[in-house]
Amino acid sequence: MTHLPSLPEDLPDLARLAAHYGSDPMHVQGAGGNVSIKDGEVMWIKASGTQMGHALKRDIFVATDLDKMRFALSGNDPMADQPAEFTLDLNGGLRPSIETSLHAVFAQRVVLHTHCIHTLAHAVRQDAETLLADKLAEFDWGFVPYVKPGANLARSVTAALGSHINVMILGNHGLIVAGDSTDEVAKLQDRVHSALAVAPATNLASDVECLRAMADDTDFAVAHDDTLHQLALDSGRVAQVTKGSLYPDHVIFCGIAVPAVQDRETVAETLTRIAATGAPPPGWLLVPGSGMLLRQDVQRPALVMMRCLADVTTRVPSNATLNYLSFDQNSELLNWDAEKYRQALNAN
Repeated sequence: MTHLPSLPEDLPDLARLAAHYGSDPMHVQGAGGNVSIKDGEVMWIKASGTQMGHALKRDIFVATDLDKMRFALSGNDPMADQPAEFTLDLNGGLRPSIETSLHAVFAQRVVLHTHCIHTLAHAVRQDAETLLADKLAEFDWGFVPYVKPGANLARSVTAALGSHINVMILGNHGLIVAGDSTDEVAKLQDRVHSALAVAPATNLASDVECLRAMADDTDFAVAHDDTLHQLALDSGRVAQVTKGSLYPDHVIFCGIAVPAVQDRETVAETLTRIAATGAPPPGWLLVPGSGMLLRQDVQRPALVMMRCLADVTTRVPSNATLNYLSFDQNSELLNWDAEKYRQALNAN
């Protein structure tokens, strides 16, 4: 296809779907998640780095060549990992989502991918499939273990797709629901969200005075969000969040795991220790038993993902065994050009 495609009549419905879920941090955080609609040989999909929540205010959709993408995937063509190569509107200046291939493998017309908090609270656990089997018994669903977003993930999902599957749980990543209309997808998203709902743990009290004393004469300040403090106030949860990274967007916007102040360390000593490892300066510091400190210049995308981690892990038992991204999986995300592009757009 060489000509610029016309807009599908129900693209405004897709924009409303995107704005609704993209504005709710229980479903989508920041520039995370994506949504698409197929129209014959064309698939319109959210552009990389744009936010679903802005869909009614900005043009966030890009037209892509659906048949060409599917052909590349089926032939194991490396081009399938270059979604910009399938763009039909070359004058728009936006790239298709890095997960364009993931949407292409679904036969259903409308696909919604979210980082639903309730889904993540299950998908980061080692016993995820067992938990999901009970709660999703009434759904046509599937599960795939973590694979880096892109063509390999799309192929993993293809292998797990049955003819009737319209709900896919991505290990350490999120949720996909698919249907033939935006209304069908919205209803399915809400049903899954409800089926997997988990209440957060009761908030514990932070030690604000201790945190203020530690932050004095540093570039850090006491976090204003009480939910962030919860990461530091249960020893089991401290162990969970400092051990490693649980899903891709945390790695991209916050780095690996959550850095913590060790016994009797000052903030300056903690920063020196972290710098010696070669890691970049952290935007946050967990103080076990007291709460969370935030660097005063920390950017909003990182703050959004910090809150996401708190929302997820306060819905996971603090003694649960979690599944972490490996060293290699973290590294491939941090060195991925597509993610650097998305991060730069989101920062702007």
